[in-house]
Amino acid sequence: MTFEELNINKPLRSSLDDLGYIHPTPIQELAFPIIMSGRDVVGIAQTGTGKTFAYLLPILRQLKYSEQRHPRVLIVVPTRELVLQIVKEIEKLSGYTNIRFLAVYGGTNIKTQKQLVYNGVDIIVATPGRLVDLALTGLLRLKDIKQLVIDEVDQLLSLGFRQQLLSFLETLPGRRQNLMFSATMSEEIEAVIAKYFHEPLKIEVARHGTPLEKIIQSCYHVPNFYTKVNLLDFLLRNNTDMSKVLVFVSTKKLADDLFDLLKGRFPNNVAVIHSNLAQTARIKALKDFHEGTKGILVATDVVARGLDIKDVTHVVNFDTPERPEDYIHRIGRTGRANKDGAAITFINETEQEYQVAIESVMEQAIPYKSIPEGVEISKMLTDDEQPKIVDRINQKKGKSNYVPGPAFHEKKRKTKK
Repeated sequence: MTFEELNINKPLRSSLDDLGYIHPTPIQELAFPIIMSGRDVVGIAQTGTGKTFAYLLPILRQLKYSEQRHPRVLIVVPTRELVLQIVKEIEKLSGYTNIRFLAVYGGTNIKTQKQLVYNGVDIIVATPGRLVDLALTGLLRLKDIKQLVIDEVDQLLSLGFRQQLLSFLETLPGRRQNLMFSATMSEEIEAVIAKYFHEPLKIEVARHGTPLEKIIQSCYHVPNFYTKVNLLDFLLRNNTDMSKVLVFVSTKKLADDLFDLLKGRFPNNVAVIHSNLAQTARIKALKDFHEGTKGILVATDVVARGLDIKDVTHVVNFDTPERPEDYIHRIGRTGRANKDGAAITFINETEQEYQVAIESVMEQAIPYKSIPEGVEISKMLTDDEQPKIVDRINQKKGKSNYVPGPAFHEKKRKTKK
């Protein structure tokens, strides 16, 4: 099928022509007519399969010009980076229309956003926290929302946005179309759907937990942090095809530590991104990596969801994620747009149980590789890897063995009472 065969109007077709898009992806082809019909939809598709266009195309197709100030479409996502990316996608598709859209997220001046809301907007793309903040000011009124999109809802819940999500869901008008798109599903998400969606139609274009077929997976069992650094250094130096590498770590501190070590070994070729960085620094890191100015990006899971970074040759899981769905999202940053990709995972002894869970969800083993001979096995440990010293003497002292010392005085009967 081509986009021309879908019920797409001339402005949208012109935008798609400019982008060089001819054929819709399976999720786009399935979702378009159902969303156009007004049904609630839950779309489950692997990352990198075009979920964003799957809901934007029918929304923009139906959205008519209006001078009203209050938004009619609300798109809620977990991170600032994803807000900015979706706004870019809307910008690409709405070049031949008068649609007004706005990015709303924390870490920026709320007064500026309040003014933009006051000026009038058709589509708001927002993170939950700033959305609630603006709604509480009274300037942002959600009574005219006709279509709600919740994207990457599993990450919204895992990042602690559950209360904000439920808060604004309660304030939205009852008569609206609800759309949810994600790569994974859980019982908590099913509970949200059951309460707030009306007889949704579920679209699933790939089995839950199945990574893209074009991603070649492999793993190494690595004893500690510094050996992982040595292995990463070895792979980057000895594989010329590792030209655009996304390295995932579990924490912001680890991201900074690894970045500090790598920038000395690969000068002017490493960037870092996590939620503690200023928004300008995060945008610059993504821009440098996206444009190829920097070939290595060290990141937390802030960029694991939804972001479309083109031509990532390799994803390296420096830390094995605890949750299998996070692994699926991470490796989905490569092997996009029908291109081959590779995902390499470093697994220490503690992380081997995470490996078992990931392989169980995928119903396949991650191929194992031995550490190359040229990699130094470090004996140096980080503070977190140091063996814990147990005070066996004080450990034996329980309440039953406690004997008060000579300075102890029995409380008076009145005080005890």
